[in-house]
Amino acid sequence: MSDREAVAHLLRRATFGPTADEVDAAERAGPAATVDHLLDPGRADRGAAATPPPALAPDPYARLTGESSREQRQQANAERRKQLQQVTGWWLDRMVAAEDGLTEKLLFFWHGHWATSAQKVKSARMMQGQLDTLRRHGRGPLAPLVTAMVRDPALIIWLDGQKNTRKAPNENLARELMELFTLGIGAYSEADVKAGARALTGWVVDRRAGVARFAANRHDPAEKTILGQRGRFDAEAYAGLLAAQPAAATFVAGRLWFRYAGTDVPAPAGLSGADTIATLRAIFTASAFAQTRGTLVKQPVEWLVGALRQLGIRPAALPEQQHKQLLASLNALDQVPLRPPSVGGWPAGAAWLTTSSLQARLRTAGLLASAVNPAVLARLTAAPTAGRADALARLLVVDGWSARTRAALTPLAGEPRKLLAAGLVSPEYTVS
Repeated sequence: MSDREAVAHLLRRATFGPTADEVDAAERAGPAATVDHLLDPGRADRGAAATPPPALAPDPYARLTGESSREQRQQANAERRKQLQQVTGWWLDRMVAAEDGLTEKLLFFWHGHWATSAQKVKSARMMQGQLDTLRRHGRGPLAPLVTAMVRDPALIIWLDGQKNTRKAPNENLARELMELFTLGIGAYSEADVKAGARALTGWVVDRRAGVARFAANRHDPAEKTILGQRGRFDAEAYAGLLAAQPAAATFVAGRLWFRYAGTDVPAPAGLSGADTIATLRAIFTASAFAQTRGTLVKQPVEWLVGALRQLGIRPAALPEQQHKQLLASLNALDQVPLRPPSVGGWPAGAAWLTTSSLQARLRTAGLLASAVNPAVLARLTAAPTAGRADALARLLVVDGWSARTRAALTPLAGEPRKLLAAGLVSPEYTVS
C-alpha cells in the first residue's frame, strides 16, 4: 500500500469523508504525522466555532399545567419536534463544517454506543446535553465518561432510571450499563444487575429544567455486593467499579475496533479501551488496521456527511426546500441522529445494503449532485471527458474503480452531475 493509499484509508475511517486536498496534505506529512495530527490537532477548530449549538427555548412542556387543553399539549409536542429537528440539523451541519473530523466522528461513535433516542426522551435540550457530555469526556479515560453518563438525564429517562427507587428497584439502566456500555455479556451475573440497580437509585430527572438530581430519600444506602466487591455503592462508586474492570477495557476496545476497522480482521491482541485516544492510536497504527481497507460498509450518516464535505455542500446554506429534503433523506436512509432504533444502537455491515437503502441512496445522491458547490463541479469538468472517471475517484477519495464500475461511469462522463451521483452510490464509495 502506498503512502497515499495508507493516509486515504486512515482519513476515511478516522473522519467523515476526507477531501482530496486533505489527502494531499496527509500524503506530504506521512502516515505517522497524520495520526499525530488527527489525535492532537493542536489548534482551535474554526469550523466547530462557526457552528455553535442552537440556543434552545425552555421545554415547551414546562408551561403546561393540569388545566392545559388538548390543543395546548399538541402545540407543545409540535414545538418539541421542531426543537429536535433544529438540533439534528445543527449537528449534521457541524459534522460537515468541523475541521477536527476525528472528534466529530468519535462523538457519533459514542452516540451509537450509549444509544439514546429522542423518541422517548422527547427533550432537545437533554439530547443536546448528552452530546455535550459525550464530547467533553469521550476523548479521555473511561471512568469519567461512565461516571458522567450514569447521571445523564437523557439516559436516565431512556432506560427508566427515574423509576428506580429503594422500594422498587428498576434494573433497566444497570443491565444495559453492564451488557452494552461497559462489560459485555458474560462478565457479570444477575445478582450484579440487581445490586447495580440499587446503587443507581435516587437519581431523578427534572423535565422542566432538563437536569438530573439526587433524591436521597429514594436511594438505597445499604451495603451491596457487585462484581465480588462489597460496599455502600452509589452511582459514582458503581461507575468507577465498572470502568476499572479489565473486562470494560477489553469490551470498549472491541467496540471501537468494530466501528473503525470492522469484523473481517481480528483486533490486535491486548487492545485496551481504558483511554479512548490511546486506543485509537493503537488501532490506527496496528498492522491489522491496514488489512481492513475496503471491508467496512459506511453507515448512512458517514456516507452522507462524507459526500457533503467532498462536494462542498453546507447543509445550513441550502435553500429551505433542499434542506428539508436533505433531513428527510436521513429518515429514508434509516439513520437519523438522536434516534437510534434501540438501546443496542444501529446495525452495521451488510445490514445497510438493502434494496430500499439503495433506492434511498440513489435519490439522495441525485439531490447532492444537484447541490454540488460550483467550484467542486468545475474541478470535475476541468478534466478531459475521457479522464473524468479518474477525476471523480480523486474527488471522492476512492483508490480506484473496478472494471465494472468504470464501465458504468464512462458513458456518464459528458453529464457531470449524473457522473457524481453514480460515483456516490458505487460499491467503491459505499464500502471504505
